[in-house]
Amino acid sequence: MATIDVFDINKNKVGEMNLNDAVFNGEVKEYLIHEAVKVQLANRRAGTVAVKSRSAVSGGGKKPFKQKGTGQARQGCIRAPHYVGGGVAFGPQAKVYSLSMNKKARKAAVRSALSMLYKENKLSVLDGLALPSISTKGFVAVLKAFDVTKTLVVTDEPNANLELSARNVKDVKVLKTEHLNVFDIVKFNNIILTQSAVRKIEGALQS
Repeated sequence: MATIDVFDINKNKVGEMNLNDAVFNGEVKEYLIHEAVKVQLANRRAGTVAVKSRSAVSGGGKKPFKQKGTGQARQGCIRAPHYVGGGVAFGPQAKVYSLSMNKKARKAAVRSALSMLYKENKLSVLDGLALPSISTKGFVAVLKAFDVTKTLVVTDEPNANLELSARNVKDVKVLKTEHLNVFDIVKFNNIILTQSAVRKIEGALQS
């Protein structure tokens, strides 16, 4: 069974904890990580860009002039694409980009991403992240103690002091365990979890 050191916010070792091998020390399936990121990014796309074709532009209910006898080319509608104010020919239309991934594969992708960070020694566990007050400086000091940049912080319960202290720090994101996802795990270089968050993640991700 994999083990990891547990630290306080000053990076003083306070103990060790066992990790579930299936969640934190399993096989890294890169194809699942790629698929999960692709699905997440696709589902963020609104797909609402669109222009009006000649059938959607208002007006133009009759011929602009008679068919014959004017010396001009015949015209059927002033909303044709070659008229000013007419519809657009072959313009972009609204599209649904959403993709899906089954629950079992999603869980496996998160386990793979966590295992990848654990094996690369980019995963840290703290006994708690209860900051005494709202202080960006104090939170940055915690990051400096662990010598990490571009960090994902995961907690298992609301933590107002932590969230408000971290919100103006560049390349840092605070997530609750239920919002943990593959894209955020691979986007950041390091991940910091609380002990209770680790246990909650293990309970949620066991196959």
